[in-house]
Parts: sequence; structure tokens; C-alpha cells
Amino acid sequence: MQGSVEMNQITMAFGANLVLRGVDLTVKGGEVTALLGANGAGKSTLIKVLSGLYPNHGGQIMIDGKPVQLETPSDAKKLGLQTVHQRIGEGVVPGLSVAENLLFEKIARNALGRVGSIRQIMPKALEVAESLKLGWSEKFLRKDVYELGIADQQMLILARALIEKPKLLILDEPTSALSAAEVDNLMGVIRGMRNEGVGILYVSHRLGEIDTIADKLVVLRDGVIRGEQDKPFEWNTALGQMLGEDTLQEIQSNIEMRGDESILQINDLSLFQRSSPFSLSLRKGEVTGVIGLLGSGKTEIAESIFGAAKKRSGNMTFEGQAFRPRHPRDAIRMGVFMIPEDRASSSMFPNWSIAKTTSLPFLSQLSKGPNVGVGAEKLRASEIIQELQIVAEGPDQEVDSLSGGNQQKVVVGRWLKGKPKLLILDEPFRGVDIGARRTISLQARELSKSGAGVLVLTSEVDELLEIADRVIVLVDGEPKLDKYLSETSREEIVHEMSEVI
Repeated sequence: MQGSVEMNQITMAFGANLVLRGVDLTVKGGEVTALLGANGAGKSTLIKVLSGLYPNHGGQIMIDGKPVQLETPSDAKKLGLQTVHQRIGEGVVPGLSVAENLLFEKIARNALGRVGSIRQIMPKALEVAESLKLGWSEKFLRKDVYELGIADQQMLILARALIEKPKLLILDEPTSALSAAEVDNLMGVIRGMRNEGVGILYVSHRLGEIDTIADKLVVLRDGVIRGEQDKPFEWNTALGQMLGEDTLQEIQSNIEMRGDESILQINDLSLFQRSSPFSLSLRKGEVTGVIGLLGSGKTEIAESIFGAAKKRSGNMTFEGQAFRPRHPRDAIRMGVFMIPEDRASSSMFPNWSIAKTTSLPFLSQLSKGPNVGVGAEKLRASEIIQELQIVAEGPDQEVDSLSGGNQQKVVVGRWLKGKPKLLILDEPFRGVDIGARRTISLQARELSKSGAGVLVLTSEVDELLEIADRVIVLVDGEPKLDKYLSETSREEIVHEMSEVI
């Protein structure tokens, strides 16, 4: 078939674990094919097969009707298969400028001639940034890529893939770190590439995005294609195929809980120099959800409470006592735990097992003198695997070999097992599908029912509606709405989030 990439009976096993079980999938040029599946379904493995990272697979890959062998990522790129992986840190080169990272592949191929300084490539970098409507200045392009936040790194990696004019563009959770405006820009770029005949394999847990951009929907579960649909999509059918529950159409609403006892009182906190100070009380027995767009101050609140960032002003009391954490360890000693938004760089070490990852903050509880109790570590990890339904071979499996959603469950489970008095979750559902999201939501709500305080920070309304009892909308460092969920509506929340101050 011309203008297509075909996968015929693709299999992939890791030891005795058969992850892909004969996958047949065709992505046509000029179409956006969305790949939907729960964490552990095999999506990431399939992407890595197409990227040349897993050459020892079974089955056959064909491009424009001709069989191909993808032995390395370089082979895939030479044949026009460009992949933007979910793990952002794997795609940037610290120590190089944004411009050098943007044009990295062209520089490596000597496509720009011999490059002796950033000045030589700056005109081309500015041209590319303008063509993709990124709005990047020369000053920005000269920055060390290490200085960029997650969203800018994500846009950089996407831009680098797009300038190669691929035959097939594979996007794995491409909007997980982007603002609403950046998502709109990306959707425009994808439509433009589709119109130019590029085939796009789009992997996302955000159903609204799939409904907006995709021409075709494919559902993968347990390494097998369970269904395919052309637009308009029947979401009831797709979600049933994905989760194995034919009657599933939407997440049932939670019974609202209201706490009457404060656990953390924040007084006169100022997040930014430009913002006014505010006070806030977090209560035991309820989930407080803070929602806001990128740059609203969500992470700044979390880090101020956790002692990960110095407060500009204000003071706090925790359980009625003065609370002045100078470092996260001070907060942890008090029973205040935080799950940061970037799990890969802030919550995990490469090649560490699930057992070591889940025990790290609590080694003193698992140690006998100077020796860590290995058996206690593994028991703890096994309990977390069971309680959060983590798809893993066991406590000895390396955590970075898990799917993104299962990694997040490991991180969440680690802190839940420590029995926090106050748990802070910053963007806990980033890169997590609807099934894993529900598991994490239920665990957080069960924690609040036990009398703990729970603070969730998100930029997604659907996530907020699923997990929160109380809603706070944050705009430019200041709360603009503070109501219980039953007192407000989706429309009011969206309106307050987007209100220009």
C-alpha cells in the first residue's frame, strides 16, 4: 500500500512476558491514527518497535508496501519514522543551546555544513522557530536547554521532529506538559502535516484531544488490537474495549466530603512579586483541588508548603503549630509528603528497582542498624503493587522499565504507604490513562476519608472534577474562586481560569 506504514503480526516478549501478541496496524499517509490503551497495554513497546529501539521483534514492518528492517533508531529516522517519546529528558542534550538542540540532527548529518559557533546556525534556528510559530527569540535560542521548563523542552523536541518532514510522525503523549495555547498551536501544526500527506500515530490519554484531531481510533489491550473505529467515535465502545468493561461510559461522580478541622493554615502568602498575598486553610477529611493554567502559581504553592522553595512572604501553621520547613526533609518529618509533577527527574533513579524506589524516603523504618532490610523492602513494594494494581513482574523490576502510568502509581504508592498527614500531588495524572487515573483518584480519596488532608494541583478540569471535593481556581498567583464542587460548575471553573486580570 502506497503512502503507509504497516505492522503485520508484530510480537514482542521480555523473557516469558509476551507484551505484543500479533499486532496488525496500518497508519496511512495524510491521516491521524490515535492509539488508545490503558497503561501496560503495550503502547510504549509498539512505539519502540517502530522507532528501531526493539529490533528483535516478531512479525513484519512495511513502508509503502516494502518490507523494512529497523535495527536502530537511525534506521527508522533514515526511512522517515520520527518519534517523540513521552520521557522528555531523553530527547534533549544538556550543555547545548536551544538552537543546537533544535537543529541537532541536521548538525550531526553535516546538513548545515561545518558548524563552529552558535552564530552560524542562528539564522536557520530563527527561521525554523518562525515557520512553526513558536515565538522564540534569539535570546531564548541561546539559552542552555537545561534552563528550560518541561513545557519548553517538550515543544523543543516536537519542533526538532517536525523539521525533518517525516513520512510517519509518532507522538507519545505530546501535550502532557503543554499549556492550552501550546496545545492549540500543536494541533494546528499536526493538521498542516496531515494535509501534506504525513501519517501520524498519536498516543494520548486525553480523549478530548483524540476526538478533536484523530481520523481513526485504534484500541490496544494486553498486547492485542481490540477494536478500530473511524470518526465519529463511539466512546462507550472504545472505553469498554480499553478497560474490559463494556458498560463503562464515564466515571461516576464522587460523594462530596467536607472537613471541619484545619490541618494547614497559610497566612499572607505571596507567590509572585506582582501578586497580592492571600490566606488559605487546608482541611482534614477532604480533597482540595487547585486548578490553573501554566504559570498560575500551582507548583509554587506546593513547593512553598513542602520546603522545596523559599516563600516570598507569609507564615504557616500545621496542626496548630508553627510550620517553617527549610528543606523537604523537615516537611517529611512532620508527615507532609509531596509528589512532584516531573516524576522522572524528581522521584526516580535510573535502573532502580520498584522495591528500592518505594523504600527510599523511609529507609530508617526498614533498617536494622546500618543494614537495610531487603525482605522488608520487597514486602512493602509487593503490597504497593497489589494495592495500586501496578502492572509489573515483581518488586525487583526496574521502575524505569514500567509504562508511564505504572511509574506514577509506584511514586504515589510510595508516599501513601508512609501514611501522610498531608499529601500534595502536583499534576499527578500527567501521562496517565483513564484507568490509572481512577486508581490514583480512589487512593487519594480513601486517604482523605481516613482523616488526612489532600491537596491536588492540576490544569485539567476533568481531572479536578474526578478527584476534588473543594475547588480553588488560581490565576496569576491569586485564588479567584474557592467553592465546594457542589456549589460550582464546569462552566464557572473554566470562566474563572480564563478570565483576564
